[in-house]
Amino acid sequence: MVRILDSADVSPEAVIGEGSSVWHLAQVREKAVLGVNCIVGRGAYVGTGVQMGDNCKLQNYALVYEPAVLEDGVFVGPAAVFTNDYYPRAIDPEGKLKRGDDWEPVGVTCRQGASVGARAVCVAPVTLGRWSMVAAGAVVVKDVPDFALVAGVPARRIRWVGRAGVPLEPGDAEGLWVCPQTGDKYQEQDENTLVEVSQ
Repeated sequence: MVRILDSADVSPEAVIGEGSSVWHLAQVREKAVLGVNCIVGRGAYVGTGVQMGDNCKLQNYALVYEPAVLEDGVFVGPAAVFTNDYYPRAIDPEGKLKRGDDWEPVGVTCRQGASVGARAVCVAPVTLGRWSMVAAGAVVVKDVPDFALVAGVPARRIRWVGRAGVPLEPGDAEGLWVCPQTGDKYQEQDENTLVEVSQ
């Protein structure tokens, strides 16, 4: 069953997966695709043609502008923003109002399990790696590696995190990191690359 609250504005051209919920005052534009068991919180915006995988959560007032792509299990915190324009202007050099075909939209891509904190801004085009985490209030202007925790303005990697989202702790070998919650192990290959170790 799909749950769409009466005050939500969902285009009939949008595709909403089974088990998904769209809450009060949210807007889902035409040709947007939401997978199964997604949540679109109060006042959130899902732009035209945005693609969301299964089990994604957009918290209240998150703004996800097209052509963003969210893979399975992506979390977008309250009031986070995904931009979509290299050089935003309301008017052209002659002072005429710009129209939809006067610019080339660029998107934010979130790989599986990525999380974006409250009021973070992701400036397109950027890719957030698998299971990465963007701290609240960060401004992301370059790609985020898999399993990286980034924070600040502009965002920089400050830690590694595992699938559970908990910061990893050093293991008993060089470059080895361990999740204190799950015990899963990860190997650092260089300052921007962390891979899971087969158990």
